[in-house]
Amino acid sequence: MKKINVGLIGGGFMGKAHSLAYSAVPMFYWPTDIMPVKHSIAEATDDLASDAAARFGFQKSTSDWRSIIDDPEIDLVDIATPNNLHAEIAIAALEAGKHVICEKPLARTVEESARMYEASRGSDRVHMVAFNYRRTPAVALAKRYIDEGAIGRILNVRATYLQDWSADPESPLSWRFKKSIAGSGAVGDILTHVLDMARYLAGEITEVSSLTANIITERPLQQAGADSLGNSKADGGPMGPVDVEDEVLSLVKFASGAIGSVEATRNAWGRNNFITLEIHGSEGSIVFNYENRDELQVCFKSDVNDRRGFRTVYTGPNHPNGANLWPIPALGIGYGETKIIEAHDLFTAIAGGEPVRPDFGDGYQVALVDHAILTSAATGQWVKVPQLNRETGKVE
Repeated sequence: MKKINVGLIGGGFMGKAHSLAYSAVPMFYWPTDIMPVKHSIAEATDDLASDAAARFGFQKSTSDWRSIIDDPEIDLVDIATPNNLHAEIAIAALEAGKHVICEKPLARTVEESARMYEASRGSDRVHMVAFNYRRTPAVALAKRYIDEGAIGRILNVRATYLQDWSADPESPLSWRFKKSIAGSGAVGDILTHVLDMARYLAGEITEVSSLTANIITERPLQQAGADSLGNSKADGGPMGPVDVEDEVLSLVKFASGAIGSVEATRNAWGRNNFITLEIHGSEGSIVFNYENRDELQVCFKSDVNDRRGFRTVYTGPNHPNGANLWPIPALGIGYGETKIIEAHDLFTAIAGGEPVRPDFGDGYQVALVDHAILTSAATGQWVKVPQLNRETGKVE
């Protein structure tokens, strides 16, 4: 059995999700010859690191993330920090010969993303961006249908990611509202997931026309260090400026000739994690709603006229990853399962010496789309999206 020692940097919400997945991979994918080992975890202080190690089951803890990079026992560096640390940690880890998984977005800016991508090209290590939603079994099933030609030529794509966790102006000013740390707001935080799924299913986005809005311009300063994602309120006190966008809406064009729209907001009361995809093709349509993540709605042109309409396919043992999850369709796929599938694919790639997607090239291409969307919103013009040539490593 191949043991893969993990060094996790960041003990917050995403650190918890990744830690759970590492423990669960052997259970869900047994028998397996891969065994993740939760070796070391780094946090901002020794006390936070020690507490995270106890909660998540890591053998060692540290307040110096560089010690994880320097540790010869560490095989995989997992970056679950705020965005401002992604580039520095990832580049150092790749240069030290470590495999790397980095939470999305790849970086704060397209320039940082380019540096990370260049570092990955100069390494023979596995590198992955944690766009886990594409690994939802229903989304993978939609990909299978599209690749098989079941809906024909894709004509249009409509995609949304709507949340309400920051709709309350009394929720604190977390790092996600600070451009210096986050890089952007709704674009980098949640639209990146939608863009990854749109690229995964429909191909590259080549041109955008966008609008953004900054709805809440100041928030109470956060007193605690933890990012509570809107689940707490400040009790008065000083205010700080919000300098990132709360909402984004963009028309998009695809290289295939398809058109569509993408939208994201963190200010939609009543929408918890409302990720939707509606894809219309010449031979049929597919609809996915993450809040009903076990289901895929499908309609095919070949259906008999008096029976044509959307029907529900419940994902289960006969669908992507179904044999390794639960034995009955619609028994219940959660956020954790997408992370378990993601971790399994990552460790399988490391053990086999093979690449895995989405990788840093995908993260860089999404960053190029992000940059074009923000540029379009600032200028009011259609903006072409540069395309990464993965063979040359150049942007064209």
